Amino acid sequence: METKAVTRKLEFNNKRSCGLWLILVGAVLGVSLIFGGKFIANPVIFLAGYYASFYIANVNKKIRAKLSDGPASPFQIKMIFVSIALLFILMFCIAGPFIPSWNWRMIWLGVNLATGIHFLPFYFVHGRSMIVLGTVCTLIAAGGYIFSSVPVVIFLAADSIMKICFGIWMINVIP
Repeated sequence: METKAVTRKLEFNNKRSCGLWLILVGAVLGVSLIFGGKFIANPVIFLAGYYASFYIANVNKKIRAKLSDGPASPFQIKMIFVSIALLFILMFCIAGPFIPSWNWRMIWLGVNLATGIHFLPFYFVHGRSMIVLGTVCTLIAAGGYIFSSVPVVIFLAADSIMKICFGIWMINVIP
């Protein structure tokens, strides 16, 4: 008896809402850099903007309905939770050790490195664009570690711009 594996092609129905999310988070990071002061990126502005952006792009039903082409599959929903859990685990492991000394450069680079890596499993939710974005964001963060004489704000600004550009692309270009 021959059995055939059942495979389903993933549909990436929420790319445009992800694009909005990237635009908003990139903009929030940019604003938090402008008002960063000794923190490099202002953590109050960043966290408040992050959560407001999350609500706008991911919770607001009217916006999601307008930008969505259909529901995520149960597998994709699991991958969303896996990716978010990975983000927090990585932030704890990479950035966490620098919190007691308040080494803001290493904290922000750790947060950005964790974010770049956590984009990779989002391939299953939003497609290949997330592999590219995750790789680019990871390389930007790695550059901050490698080129320690370059002000970290340069790498964070590059990350901000990259997220905004990918977000615009995901909203407008990706079919």
